[in-house]
Amino acid sequence: MDTGRIRNAALARKVVPADEAAALIRPGDTLGMSGFTGAGHPKAVPGLLAQRITAAHAAGEPFRVDLWTGASTAPELDGALAAADGIGLRLPYQSDPVARQKINAGEIDYVDVHLSHVAQLAWEGFLGPLDVAVVEVSGITEDGQLIPSSSVGNNKTWLDLAEKVVLEVNSWQPAGLDGMHDVYYGTALPPNRRPVQLTRPGDRIGVPHLRVDPDKVVAVVETHSPDRNTPFSEPDDTARAIAGHLIEYLEHQVTVGRLPAELLPLQSGVGNVANAVLSGLQESRFEQLTAYTEVIQDGMLDLLRSGTLASTSATAFSLSPTAIADFNAHVAEFRDRIVLRPQEISNHPEIVRRLGVLAMNGMIEADLYGNVNSTHLMGSRIQNGIGGSGDFARNAYVSFFLTPSTAKDGAISSIVPMVSHVDHTEHDVSVVVTEHGLADLRGLPPRKRAQLVIDKCAHPDYRPLLTDYYERAERGAYGRHTPHLLAEALSWHTRYLETGSMLPG
Repeated sequence: MDTGRIRNAALARKVVPADEAAALIRPGDTLGMSGFTGAGHPKAVPGLLAQRITAAHAAGEPFRVDLWTGASTAPELDGALAAADGIGLRLPYQSDPVARQKINAGEIDYVDVHLSHVAQLAWEGFLGPLDVAVVEVSGITEDGQLIPSSSVGNNKTWLDLAEKVVLEVNSWQPAGLDGMHDVYYGTALPPNRRPVQLTRPGDRIGVPHLRVDPDKVVAVVETHSPDRNTPFSEPDDTARAIAGHLIEYLEHQVTVGRLPAELLPLQSGVGNVANAVLSGLQESRFEQLTAYTEVIQDGMLDLLRSGTLASTSATAFSLSPTAIADFNAHVAEFRDRIVLRPQEISNHPEIVRRLGVLAMNGMIEADLYGNVNSTHLMGSRIQNGIGGSGDFARNAYVSFFLTPSTAKDGAISSIVPMVSHVDHTEHDVSVVVTEHGLADLRGLPPRKRAQLVIDKCAHPDYRPLLTDYYERAERGAYGRHTPHLLAEALSWHTRYLETGSMLPG
């Protein structure tokens, strides 16, 4: 363990064992913890807190906490606390299977929030007081400034608002991260807001370190533990086909003069399809690209190393274990071309709109008219949450939604008559892409969108069913602007729940 990471004498005197720090958290506390897609979460305190909660429950004592983070974290945080029945309320995003099961069983209250909105809600006081911040950093400077680790997320807000602060100083995080962050302290609530002077993805408008009132710091814990990001699968033929349609479309938009040769700043959601798109860009003719996004994935490191990507801005890393090891060994190569910001800036709607971001996000399903569900299975079961997709989609220059055309070996169609839950309305969706093709919906009235989505995006097994539904809806709907048969619009979902397939028979 690198004890030299804590260079401030006053804070060094507050170093305690992790179990002592965990003991400072009380039943009913609201906790703001660091962490974003498995990067930069506290590694020691959450697990020991879960043990305390389990022991309390065994003694018949109630013990739950409310948990706020940047986004999803890791099994050692979300999973451990959920398994201990220790979470009362969770926000703003999660992806842990244990937490998900308990949310869908009604055992954890879950508030699904646009990621750019969280800091504002906290500052408004709308969410209530924040009792304890537990934040991982990679070091503490001589003057008590905090060197962020592999994610920034909402850490600035947690440190400012919390009554008490516990710091985990993780010497596993590379020392070379120092200087990669840009923490902006110019945000304010109305009527005191000012324009955020960020005009290019690589601009630095803040400071490299986080601030904390040393009097609020009640404990400092030393750790040496890795982030917990999961490996990505190699893109399959479906993912490569989706990427191929998207890149061909971007090339066409450049050819006809709608996009510049270096495109506009890219935003990409997390996952294998997103990495397939990034891999496809590596093999394309594009050069000097930029990214203004939420997370940096494996494919972006490859693009940076090859020079295809000139610079990227994000709030966190979301790397496979292999890519993490590569990044940590070569952090100096990337420091000047990667900027990590608070998520209220990385996802800032006005900045996204002004930069003209090309937003590429996954979805669960889309309907004939371009409405998108990205959060709920069969209308009521949460999968992960909206995350930052809404921040980008509504404000993007072009908003792309990508998905394989079917799921569960063809038992579920990703193109349905009506989505069972709406996260992104037809007004925020520009382009829908599956392995079968791409539907550019911009400027089209609903009925023309419907036929394009069927022809370009639906799986062949489902096209006749979609066409039949649409033609009957045109004849029998209450109105012909957006024709629907309300008695049938969600019948595909009902059929799946009853029979295990959306296909009849």
